[in-house]
Amino acid sequence: MIFRAAWVCPIDQPPIRNGAVRVESGRIAWVGSLPEHQPSDGGAAAGVDLGDVVLLPGLVNAHTHLELSWLRGKVPPAERFPDWVRSMFATRGRPDVAMSAEQIRPMHDAIAEMRGAGTVAVGDISNSLASVGPILQAGLDGVIFHELLGFKERDGALVERSRDSRASAARAGARVSIAPHAPYSTSPELFGAIRAAVDASACPIMSVHLGESPEEVELLQSGTGAWRLTLEALGLWRDDWDVPGCDPVAYLDRHHVIDSRTLVVHGVQFDDGALARLKQIGSTLVTCPRSNKWVGVGYPPVERFYQSGVTVAVGTDSLASVDDFNLFSELRHMRALAPAVAAGRFLESATLSGAKALGLGDQLGSLTPGKRAQMIAVTVPGSVENIEEYLVGGIAPSQIQWVS
Repeated sequence: MIFRAAWVCPIDQPPIRNGAVRVESGRIAWVGSLPEHQPSDGGAAAGVDLGDVVLLPGLVNAHTHLELSWLRGKVPPAERFPDWVRSMFATRGRPDVAMSAEQIRPMHDAIAEMRGAGTVAVGDISNSLASVGPILQAGLDGVIFHELLGFKERDGALVERSRDSRASAARAGARVSIAPHAPYSTSPELFGAIRAAVDASACPIMSVHLGESPEEVELLQSGTGAWRLTLEALGLWRDDWDVPGCDPVAYLDRHHVIDSRTLVVHGVQFDDGALARLKQIGSTLVTCPRSNKWVGVGYPPVERFYQSGVTVAVGTDSLASVDDFNLFSELRHMRALAPAVAAGRFLESATLSGAKALGLGDQLGSLTPGKRAQMIAVTVPGSVENIEEYLVGGIAPSQIQWVS
């Protein structure tokens, strides 16, 4: 099958006007401009003219919390992150309690919404692993990160106690890994145990929330502030926890937690030194601008992210802190926050960078011969001259259709 379109945006090469993509047995076989395309079968291959659309690979949402989908519209925006967290938990309850059928059902709708907005794969954070079933049922690709918390944990017992649940998810067909939550909710011992378990797993990819709020930075720098007060109030503070006196990246680097297979999520508070170190390590920084604003930590320094040279991927976070799962809406905010960054770099972040970070770079993320032909066609006006700029200006799900 040959798909012809007004534009083809392969991601790993510049956009092609009046382009075509040849698909054979569900794989990309050829990408190019129409005059160049001379099928080896002499023209016998079926052809479809899609008209005024741009063909591009399915998007990769590198950070979601699908199990929070039932909280949509129930947790209002806040001025400070700890306030938002308290409001969220007041509605949600304990994260380690099994989810009810009424709480699970909205995940199916959320995944359908995600697919309708062009997403092919996710990096999903799950405390309960309840998202495994809906993700597998929908055929959504990616990694499910089993998130563990415990500031008072003094060994790796929690990792061992939860091993069977991850093994069951893997047997069902899911790609499962483990994720520590954040520095203010995870002990150094638990960080180390998770890192060792991830390294020994069949999916050695890790995700961690890092540098999200000013309160996290204060805790690591001086051992004071809202997170300490919260931990003390909950009876979770450790008097023997050594205040590191450093930034969040240096803290996890010091404990050998992050590496080139780590998705570092948020980074709103990272300074230039932290970004430079992340680039050296080779971690992928996942930015979620709309959620950051919603939860009270402010917009991330997107332009500095790209200037630093660190690999940037994109996530929406959860429906408890964002209006929808449309990754194109995230790109629109990124464009507004970083007008000097080339539009093509944003598109790469939402496709190829996310796919590589999730271990799917050889299958998804670009229209490259040999990769899976999971493409979307976005309707565009015939007058468009800069297709990459158009795509980061905001695309509605009604403009998107799947092509395969």
